[in-house]
Amino acid sequence: MKKTAAHAILILLAVIFVMLSVSCGSPDENQTFASTATSLPPTRTPFPPSPTPIPSAAVVNGEIITLSTYQEELARYKAAVNRELTEEDRERVIEDLIDRTLLAQAASGEGFQISEEELTARIETLTSDNQPITDWLANFGYTEESFRENYLRSLAAAWMRDKIIAEVPQQTEQIRAQQILLYDQAQAETVFQSLESGSRFEELAANYDPQTRGYLGWFPRGFLTIPELDEILFNQDVGEYSDIIETEIGYHIIKILDKEASKVINPAVRMELQKKALQNWLERRRKLSTINLTLP
Repeated sequence: MKKTAAHAILILLAVIFVMLSVSCGSPDENQTFASTATSLPPTRTPFPPSPTPIPSAAVVNGEIITLSTYQEELARYKAAVNRELTEEDRERVIEDLIDRTLLAQAASGEGFQISEEELTARIETLTSDNQPITDWLANFGYTEESFRENYLRSLAAAWMRDKIIAEVPQQTEQIRAQQILLYDQAQAETVFQSLESGSRFEELAANYDPQTRGYLGWFPRGFLTIPELDEILFNQDVGEYSDIIETEIGYHIIKILDKEASKVINPAVRMELQKKALQNWLERRRKLSTINLTLP
């Protein structure tokens, strides 16, 4: 990898993806007790004072995301977007930190390993001729120690992410379809009666959607934003059109133009499937995890 490219990747990790930063420091447990005169019995504290808790933004399966980590990430995010942050921005930052913590935790359980020497070597490759890594760290509010920790967690999270999305197959069963989408039930019933009377599906689809003619292209199961359509469409025969299907976005009449039992998935479609796979994994992981938001 060229150093300039590596440097760009580093910036992408830290600014766009909001890298992990979790500190788990332990307080000093050594306690000092006052001495007394020898003629009196020693005065003893019944219980040692409780250590001061680390201010936290969230606790994920017992792992603390410190308040300082969250605040530093907010500052980096603000610098990236170059505007005042909204409540939605703040929520996005903490949710991203939680997601990346979950991914990094799972990576540890799945066998992710990297030696200190390899981590050091990777960090050294991030220095560019135009900007030393130390200057870059200072610009984005990192110390060498905090960046090392964040970078390790980001590598673990990325490793787990890649493992999840790699499970999306390269090819699978797919159909090619065309739809007539309407937003009024009475109009949908009128169009359906026209089809039953012999009107051409393609002409009606073009009338109601002149730009795309209702063409949906090739897609596998799980690609449509309305999952319940899969069970209907993948059981239709080629050349058939469906009954009126009501969904949250309107009334659909869909015709199957072609079908293949095993077809290579279009890269753009596969990318969407991978995004869904990652989202589904995170949703399941959250349900199985103990996550406490502790923001003041």
